[in-house]
Amino acid sequence: MTDVGARLRAAIGVSRSPLADALSAGPATYAMGEVGLDPVALAARGPRSSAHRADIELAVTAVLEGCLLHYGQPRALKIDDRDLALLAGDRLYALGLECLAAIGELDAIAELADIIALSAQAHASGDEALALAAWHAGAAAIGWGADAQAAAAKARARAGDPGAVEALHAWGSRTAD
Repeated sequence: MTDVGARLRAAIGVSRSPLADALSAGPATYAMGEVGLDPVALAARGPRSSAHRADIELAVTAVLEGCLLHYGQPRALKIDDRDLALLAGDRLYALGLECLAAIGELDAIAELADIIALSAQAHASGDEALALAAWHAGAAAIGWGADAQAAAAKARARAGDPGAVEALHAWGSRTAD
């Protein structure tokens, strides 16, 4: 896998947008949670990603960095103003989805949209475990494709079911690990 943080920085820098001024110089690594889940690597190593692995990596990295700008500590950008960080996060969501649209990956777009929505729901309720589980299942679905069990796990999360975190992790692990 290439240095996706560097690729994200290059994509931002080429756009000559104000985001280019916020680029950090350090390496961007995307391990999450106590288990070190790397949703970028997980999504890119699946068979559905094989034809466009680099584009999938960039798209997932952009959306993950956008999520971190909204709710956590971003790795590729440094923006101290909270309002600007939210706008930058939205721009990175759009960049990731745009990258997938350019290669015709409509299923991956739907999965990233679900990750964005479930992450927002999780963070609104202060449920970091649900946000991590949404990334786990969503990244696996991007790489391997979703099925009825994945849809059921996401529906449980949307409904606030306390077993949703376990169901999302179980599906992501069963499918991708």
